[in-house]
Amino acid sequence: MKNKDKSYLGNPNLKGPGVKIEFTKEQIDEYVKCANDPVYFIKNYIKIVTLDKGLVPFDLYDYQEDMVEKFHNNRYIIAKLPRQSGKSTTVIGYILHYILFNQNMSVAILANKQSTAREMLSRLKLAYEYLPKWLQQGILEWNKGSIQLENGSKILASSTSASAVRGGSFNMLFLDEFAFVPQNIAEEFFSSVFPTITSGVSTKVLIISTPNGLNMFYKLWKGATRKAGDSTKNEYIPIEVHWSQVPITSGGKLRDQKWKEEMIKQTSEKQFESEFECNFLGSSNTLISTAKLNSMSWKEPEYITKDGLTVYEQPIEDHLYFITVDTARGQGKDYSAFTVIDATTSPYRLVCKFKNNIISPMLFPTVIEKVAYKYNKAYVFIEINDIGGQVADILHSELEYEHVLMSTMKGRKGQVVSGGFGRGESIFGVRTTSQVKRLGCSVLKNMIEQDKLLLEDYDILTELMSFVSKAQTYGAEDGHNDDLVMSLVLFAWLSRQPYFKELTNLDTRLALYKNEIKQLEDDLAPFGFISSYEEEDMKSFSDGKDIWKADEWK
Repeated sequence: MKNKDKSYLGNPNLKGPGVKIEFTKEQIDEYVKCANDPVYFIKNYIKIVTLDKGLVPFDLYDYQEDMVEKFHNNRYIIAKLPRQSGKSTTVIGYILHYILFNQNMSVAILANKQSTAREMLSRLKLAYEYLPKWLQQGILEWNKGSIQLENGSKILASSTSASAVRGGSFNMLFLDEFAFVPQNIAEEFFSSVFPTITSGVSTKVLIISTPNGLNMFYKLWKGATRKAGDSTKNEYIPIEVHWSQVPITSGGKLRDQKWKEEMIKQTSEKQFESEFECNFLGSSNTLISTAKLNSMSWKEPEYITKDGLTVYEQPIEDHLYFITVDTARGQGKDYSAFTVIDATTSPYRLVCKFKNNIISPMLFPTVIEKVAYKYNKAYVFIEINDIGGQVADILHSELEYEHVLMSTMKGRKGQVVSGGFGRGESIFGVRTTSQVKRLGCSVLKNMIEQDKLLLEDYDILTELMSFVSKAQTYGAEDGHNDDLVMSLVLFAWLSRQPYFKELTNLDTRLALYKNEIKQLEDDLAPFGFISSYEEEDMKSFSDGKDIWKADEWK
């Protein structure tokens, strides 16, 4: 291109490559100010399109200035903002500063949809066209999905996926509305691409979104807001903006209490909570109170196996463990899951969990047996409504595991009542009837909210946040699962049984260890006979063997 052609492809608003600019002293001073202060640059030279006034200067609100300064002074940013708060426009203004005043910078604008990312790039291009020529760089490439400047800096706009940026070298990643990226894609992105991007010493990552339930964005946000020293705290600097900090809407309406009430009438309170109050909880009718769920946290496990076993604590000698099991068919839908609870002392705590949606019910008992032996021959309690009966039979009959707990079924409808073996059908495991589930949910709620059961696990917290009231019972919201929670419901029900209290009684356990067997056999009914606790809401259960034999404890 000849030097006399000062535009790019005939666009008079864009400076072509190789065009030289004679700067005045005032322009030099302004250039230096802009280079050193992105807020100054944006407020004085960036123009945006509004609904009512068209093209206007971008007059930043206070919270937007704070965002830009944090972008500029930190490497990792995660921002939780309400809808219609100008979050994307703010980032675009900063990215424009970043590529203009730094050479050879590569930026990726990634969104949940490619069209969304390209629309953001088009807004950046519009702002670029209205810059004075002495602030512009010459244009080498100006496409729908990418631009490249004469100083070597470039921008790519694409959907958030591993393939979009794999193999590329980027100095900045902007992940827009990251909470709306499908969970499997977000996980793949962070596991395969993110480590490479962040391996540099000056690379930046900006994650901006409105909450959308519990997902990767939620996990990163919670990690960013942890206190220093917390093992789950990450390196992100959190930015949070409340809807009241946005003085007016894009349509010019004042954002006040009246506006809030109008928005709730037009949508719903639940939608307003998510999109404007920026509340991660998707439902207000969860089993566990919202306040408690918001205060719960998770910790990093000791290790996670590729087949879905997560270990938080190794077994401790003489400690008493219970494993409660929920079984699926292994067809990639619901999960076969179990939780291992240390019930030696109160509060009880989760020490291990398993979750896998492709494991065969024929192989599941082997996993249970291996973990149960590891945790001091833990007592195993299995839900047998469906395929779980097969798991219980294999574990007890074929693998000959001795500590499989039993229950007693009575009544024409299989209702759960107290009683001995002579008055009902004794089975390995338990059928989760409406009575069992109702009591289990009630006890679980009490245990968690009063810190009697400590569950510092991300997957369990995620399930609890979508475990909601449904048709006079509780279950997972559509699109979610509750397999780990249901194993905890079984444990909660179990914890109210007299036989459980006998097993967890310290004096009784010490007596067993000292082989004071005969006296215990005289005092306690065999096979875990249980007296009534809550009438038909109860079951008797045992491990199906004479648990008072001394060799059980060797």
